[in-house]
Amino acid sequence: MRRAAAHPQPQVRAPISLVSSAARPRSRVRVPSISVNGAYVMDLGKVEYEAACELQRSLAAAVSLGAIPDTVLFLEHPPTITLGRRTEEGEVHVPDGADVAIVETNRGGRSTYHGPGQLVCYPILDLKRHGKDVKKFCRDLEEAIVQTLAAFGLVGARVDGLTGVWMKPPPRKIASIGVHLSRWVSTHGYALNVDLDPAPFTHWITACGLYDASFTSMAHELGRTLTVDEVRPAARAAIAEVFELEFDELPGNEPGLWPQPLHAQLSV
Repeated sequence: MRRAAAHPQPQVRAPISLVSSAARPRSRVRVPSISVNGAYVMDLGKVEYEAACELQRSLAAAVSLGAIPDTVLFLEHPPTITLGRRTEEGEVHVPDGADVAIVETNRGGRSTYHGPGQLVCYPILDLKRHGKDVKKFCRDLEEAIVQTLAAFGLVGARVDGLTGVWMKPPPRKIASIGVHLSRWVSTHGYALNVDLDPAPFTHWITACGLYDASFTSMAHELGRTLTVDEVRPAARAAIAEVFELEFDELPGNEPGLWPQPLHAQLSV
């Protein structure tokens, strides 16, 4: 972990143009596949970012070896700024005394913020079973987020040339995506703002390198409080639908990472 010094803000870019998923041409109705992939799912509660990365590495190794099926993690992180491989100098401007961890990571993308009230989904999938197409994988993650929002009456949108999900104009980003692939097995994933203060996205960092962007949450858009526990079932159903997964539960209900050494043994 490290802390970054303050840097002057870069010049504001031109406004982003939004393309609503609702406005896109409708594709033909997809006939459900008769092939459903068995998968594990884990609900881990609040987990330190670096501990979650270690867990992902262990599970990804096991998935790569065929020791376990695709595995999807749902969790929250304490206040953490993560720096993707494309993070540029000047993006991080955390004020002195801010109680936040700063972690460099191997995922794609730039800087982002995680905190309580944000639903984080890490799908550890063997993309050899899901198309071997990184762009399609990111679009599928966006589709899972859009379906999750739709379960609460919210219409997600995509922005041409960018990854993530936004609300309607004026553009307000509600979910970020950053992934890493090794031997076609994915780690990292998406972060959906359920009910959290969006100020760190602009006050502590220039999130995703977007100097003119604003950020929002499901609770703000709905005008009411909302918990991660309320949203998780819809998120699980959406991931299962988009990637054609049939989930079996792995133990993960204890606070934080479950105490069993199972995850360390899975890759052996």
